[in-house]
Amino acid sequence: MTFDFQFYNLTESNMTFSTVIKRLTDFIYKDPRCSFVLSIGSDSHVHQNQTKFITAIHLHRVGKGAWGCLKNTIIPRPIHSVHEKISLETTLSQELAYEFISNYLIKLSDILIPFADEGADLTFEIHLDIGKKGVTKELIQEMTGRITAMGVEAKIKPDSYTAFSYANRYTK
Repeated sequence: MTFDFQFYNLTESNMTFSTVIKRLTDFIYKDPRCSFVLSIGSDSHVHQNQTKFITAIHLHRVGKGAWGCLKNTIIPRPIHSVHEKISLETTLSQELAYEFISNYLIKLSDILIPFADEGADLTFEIHLDIGKKGVTKELIQEMTGRITAMGVEAKIKPDSYTAFSYANRYTK
């Protein structure tokens, strides 16, 4: 499988997935004695003739900053079905998570092993733009089930900041 999406953040554009992995690795090496949370989340916004999806990668060095990047996906029609939008957001996050699980998560974790006695840790999560309030509450079981079936922890609002805060900021 070729994974050749383009990612960007405020300081870099046109990053390949290999470049993203390098940035994540460098960020971990800067302070490997920390606890890290690597999360992926997607959000969307319906525009007049299209629906814009943003999928975010967010590496939080707990208590000491974060590094993140984004990927755009445009569907050339407005998607008004909440179920369809949330399902596509979940699929985009799963697709990216699968790439991490298959090829990179163990390598990132291996960096921290020598520092495990000093508190080093890496948690991997998928953040969903759904919560117990509003119309998305009916989708919690279905979407979180898809994530947990992958062996990944699913987070919903208010704990799913990568989706509802970071990715959301760039959907407009």
